[in-house]
This record gives sequence, C-alpha cells and structure tokens, in this order.
Amino acid sequence: MFIAKELRKKSIAEYLLYMWQVEDIIRAYGCSLPVLRRDYLSRFECDGDDRDELVDWYGNLIRMINEEGCREQGHLQINKIIVQDLADLHAQLLDSSRFPFYRAEYYKVLPFIVELRKRGASNDENEIETCLNALYGVMMLRLQKKEISPDTTHAIKEITTFIGMLSDYYLKDKNEGLEFE
Repeated sequence: MFIAKELRKKSIAEYLLYMWQVEDIIRAYGCSLPVLRRDYLSRFECDGDDRDELVDWYGNLIRMINEEGCREQGHLQINKIIVQDLADLHAQLLDSSRFPFYRAEYYKVLPFIVELRKRGASNDENEIETCLNALYGVMMLRLQKKEISPDTTHAIKEITTFIGMLSDYYLKDKNEGLEFE
C-alpha cells in the first residue's frame, strides 16, 4: 500500500505493474485475508495504525477481487480504468503534432507490439495493455530467474522506454495539463 502510493505519484506504469503483482499475490493466498495476514503481511515491519491501514487496504482489494470476479485471473476495474486512460492519452499524443518524439518512439516499438500480438496477445487488449503485459511477463520471468533471450531483452528495453514516456506524459497531463492543439 505504501509502495503503491509512492509509485502512483512517480510512475503510473510502475504503479500498474505493482498492482497487477498485488492481485497475483492475493490470488496466491486464496483471496483470504486471514491467510494473507498470517503468511504474508506478518513479514512487513510496520506497527499500529500503519499495520491496520495495510490490512484494510489488502482487505478492500480482496473484497473487490471477489465482487468483480477476478479470483482466478484478470484485473480490477480500478486498474483497467488506468490502462484505458493510458490508451486514450496514447491516442491523443499520436494525433497531435506537438509530440513528435513520442510518435517516433511509438513507431520504434510498433513492430514489437505486432509480434507480441501474433504470439497470442488478446485481440481485446489495446496496444498499451499489450506493452504492459509484456513488461509484466518479463518481470515474472526475472523473479523466477528464468532466462530471457537477447531479442526479448531488446524488445523490452524499447517497450520500457516507450511506456516510460507515456507514463511521464500521463503524470504531466494530470498535474499540469497537456496542450494537444
């Protein structure tokens, strides 16, 4: 929860990836707050009000996962909305002549997006979600200490730059507003 708050201020993309990981952690503990509290949250060093706030935050996420039917897979609506906001901003940035560096970065990444979609990305997901899923997938592979090919490493580096740029524009738009024309 404390990490999520900081990430949301710093990088919306990192925040989303973190929240997706939190969703998976909750699933790994059977969407059960008592089990999560005993086996996972007990490892965190915090006390009093912070501990209560942390337990409440996870409890609310568990409730949302259950209510939204995400016990097995999928993402919470709050996270889906952010992905859609990013996709909408992406379209605005591409349509505007004021962001040529963003457009250039997008065209560098586009072949990787096409390749990812050929390899099984859902037709329902937008390009931004495809990129985020690739980043999350590689993050999971690294956590499992699995080998990542040089081609995948290169693609992920480019996707990271692109999503980082979009994330920066998202925060700038939220904090100051962007002028599209």
